[in-house]
Amino acid sequence: MSSAIEILVESTNDDGLKTIAKKVKNGERITDQECLLLFEKGSLSFVGALSNFIREKLHGNKTYFNRNFHIEPTNVCVFSCKFCSYSRLYAHKEDGWELSIDQMLDIVKTYDGKPITEVHIVGGVHPKMNMAYFKELLQKIRQHRPGLHIKAFTAVELEYMFRKAKLSVEDGMQQLKDAGLQSLPGGGAEIFHPEIREIIAADKVDGEGWLKIHETAHNLGMHSNATMLYGHIEKYEHRIDHMRKLRDLQDKTKGFNTFIPLKFRNSNNDMSNVAESTITEDMRLYAIARIYLDNFPHLKAYWPMLGRQNAQLSLAFGVNDIDGTIDDSTKIYSMAGSEEQTPTMTTEELVTLIKQVKRQPVERDTLYNVVKDYSGEVLVEA
Repeated sequence: MSSAIEILVESTNDDGLKTIAKKVKNGERITDQECLLLFEKGSLSFVGALSNFIREKLHGNKTYFNRNFHIEPTNVCVFSCKFCSYSRLYAHKEDGWELSIDQMLDIVKTYDGKPITEVHIVGGVHPKMNMAYFKELLQKIRQHRPGLHIKAFTAVELEYMFRKAKLSVEDGMQQLKDAGLQSLPGGGAEIFHPEIREIIAADKVDGEGWLKIHETAHNLGMHSNATMLYGHIEKYEHRIDHMRKLRDLQDKTKGFNTFIPLKFRNSNNDMSNVAESTITEDMRLYAIARIYLDNFPHLKAYWPMLGRQNAQLSLAFGVNDIDGTIDDSTKIYSMAGSEEQTPTMTTEELVTLIKQVKRQPVERDTLYNVVKDYSGEVLVEA
């Protein structure tokens, strides 16, 4: 592995890129300016080689997935993000859905006796689904299946929930933790920089608020994920600003599990005039994120968004996690025109997908404890 990166260092003519390659080889942090240079001048093969070096240094060929399912309480929302294809404004809620606590508990019960390790709960921001409502939901899930890890609520949902309840972030997070919440997903981050956020998501929690909620969760001993919505109207500088803020918080708390770049999709939303990024740009973004975010242990590609073949491809560009089986139909990306209109994959299919690109499939729980290593398993290809 070292010889391959040494060859890359020696064969690079650009002094700036050569310095970056040396830093990666030596495990040193790159600067914002060097990250910008990668975006502007780094070829796909160059950033891919560097990111794969880091990926294999951290994880070898291991590629993680988990057995999870999603609950989406509602797609009715008080906010109107321009990029969103999923939510329906509260004023027009007849086009949306609203699940009761009993209906959501019934979804949980359909997985009784199945080796699911996580329930992922996110949805729109509904004014009637308040703090008391979600505390009751958490308590009932915890009571029914104590061993099921509950990862729930984006910072956007949480900020609104706490504000309505007149609670501080600290008190609100503590109450939800006491009710059964164990970790946070990374949604709602979009792009932190106010120049872009004001255009695409002006009315919801700002970047500082998102970071405060995650920092508070980390301080309570909870882990979380982080996302970035890319490929719309942002520039490279905005991506770097976003990642720097995440890297700074991770230096402070070490509470993030994984970074998840989310590709902007332009169907059925108010930004349909914006062209989507190419697969080449997608892979460059994954690779550069892996190089820049040196303190994030994991980089995840969300396969329902990218599609199966592109998720396989991402495993050569720094990615070491392709999320879960998601064996119900999460609608957030299918409604936006993602590659996977029915995002369901069995464990056997996921294992085969990973093995096809010569990687080692490892089932994990939410906190990346190994549940089962499938590298020696012989499964029938789906």
